[in-house]
Amino acid sequence: MSTIRTRFAPSPTGFLHVGGARTALFNWLYARHTGGTFILRIEDTDLARSTEQSVQAIFDALAWLGIDWDEGPFYQSRRLAIYNQHIDRLVDEGHAYYCTCSADQIERMRERARAKGAKPKYNGTCREKGLAPTPGAVVRFKAPVDGTTVVADKVKGDIVFANEEQDDFILRRSDGMPTYNLAAVVDDASMAVNTIIRGDDHVMNTPKQILLYQALGSPLPEFAHVPMVLGNDRTRMSKRHGATSVTAYRDMGLLPDALINFLARLGWSYGDQEFFTRQELIEKFDLDRVGKSAGIFDAVKLNAINADHIQAATAQAIAPQLLPFLAAQGWQAHDDAYLHSAIATLQPRSKTLQEMALQAHFYYNEGLNLDEKAAKKFLKGSVLEPLRDLRQGLAELDGFDEPSLERIFVQLMEKFEIKLGKIAQPVRVALTGTSVSPGIFEIMVVLGKQRVLDRLDRAIDYIESSNG
Repeated sequence: MSTIRTRFAPSPTGFLHVGGARTALFNWLYARHTGGTFILRIEDTDLARSTEQSVQAIFDALAWLGIDWDEGPFYQSRRLAIYNQHIDRLVDEGHAYYCTCSADQIERMRERARAKGAKPKYNGTCREKGLAPTPGAVVRFKAPVDGTTVVADKVKGDIVFANEEQDDFILRRSDGMPTYNLAAVVDDASMAVNTIIRGDDHVMNTPKQILLYQALGSPLPEFAHVPMVLGNDRTRMSKRHGATSVTAYRDMGLLPDALINFLARLGWSYGDQEFFTRQELIEKFDLDRVGKSAGIFDAVKLNAINADHIQAATAQAIAPQLLPFLAAQGWQAHDDAYLHSAIATLQPRSKTLQEMALQAHFYYNEGLNLDEKAAKKFLKGSVLEPLRDLRQGLAELDGFDEPSLERIFVQLMEKFEIKLGKIAQPVRVALTGTSVSPGIFEIMVVLGKQRVLDRLDRAIDYIESSNG
């Protein structure tokens, strides 16, 4: 085969959902893996339901995921003249015909067929009439009445369809708009798409499309129908299984590389490996490793993979993605060394950026409120003298690094004959307002000497006033 050319062709009738994103990803990965071309096409011929907002939502989701395209975006609504040229050609060459049967007539045909136990399809009333175009007429494809059409599928193997089961399906509706099957084939043929990777809900469209390729004299692409994405109860993915919109996962604080990793593993595998960087996926993705079983969407597993990607990422890479979540909490943060240092302490404890932003509160909240329960438990009179001593020792330090801090704490423990926990927890509450945080020495270094001294002063004041 020549250079691989794949495409993603969403309909802009809503947000980009998880299944659509997985389809886009598989096409993109295959194009990148093979050094091929990835095309974006917007299938917006359903004018009543297609919106500019949905188009932009698709662009936004793909941009966030880092799925870029080499050609396009092409809009079907701007290609109607091309479709009509091909339809007229099919009529002229005897592969299609005009049909004036009404909806009531067609329904009666189907009812009679059902009564006989036959497939309820159009019976070919207008097939050989040679009708001329008239207002309200549709154009139907003249499907073969015998033989078979074989879909040579890269995932499912050969799928055989009896031609006698095919309908004389419509190519152009009575309103003049082309149907999906006609427009998709014309686009794929004219754009030289030679590999079509899509969900297996399209399998039943494929024999019709193959017949159209043959009638147009165009080479057949390779088809790969990938299994559907199902919820953890093995039913079709829906809102009850969690968010279905890609951008919803962005807003929940997932990293794009984590969602890419997770989506790739829905129906594709590489041994037992679960964690993949984007580059690893490009290097290893191929259609031979796409399975026949449905991919099961597990939100718990997605969060676990996201946590792994948060830990694997650099603080510098996370910072710009974290800023909107910090802003939502009301913190005035900047992409600077202070934020990078704070992130490094929070990465092992965060499954999402949203969690990280919540945990970062003590780094940015100068008016820190002490948790009442934690303060009563740990900021007692018995720790007043050790805290005063610690405050003095820290104030006299020239350096403010972890080894220096550890020495001060060791000296304090020896002087007052206490274990680390007896002083570390009160300090933790003083510095963070809570009894749970990253390592005490880590956060002290990040906060810096002056913040630490100020917060210890406030804790000392709290103890003094409480034990007045």
